[in-house]
Amino acid sequence: MTALPFDATVSNLALAVGSYAVLLATSGVVVTRALDFVPSDEDGETPLSERDRDVGVLVGKCENVLTLTFVLAGAYTALAVVFAAKGIVRRDDIEKNTLFYLAGTLVNLTYSVLVGVAVTVALATV
Repeated sequence: MTALPFDATVSNLALAVGSYAVLLATSGVVVTRALDFVPSDEDGETPLSERDRDVGVLVGKCENVLTLTFVLAGAYTALAVVFAAKGIVRRDDIEKNTLFYLAGTLVNLTYSVLVGVAVTVALATV
């Protein structure tokens, strides 16, 4: 079994688990606010169906969990795999609305990394 990159005390484990809860609860708001700045089409609407939004939320939450896990494990190069895999899997959607999907992915990934780095720093100081 591999060792955790931090001391597995109760407080550290609570901080790590709590970071997942905070990230999953707040990432949608952060991404939605950021996407408010993405230009819409001529009708003033972003051309996304409810299905597209639901899939985006699910994919985004999975991306959050993977990103935070890789940052906490110190596996920073694995983040490239997450980014590349998402690009491949959602290729058709990205081609339809490049700016929207690219912005959403980058904001979500950046936010997840920032939370992971903050938690890593907190774990190192506790």
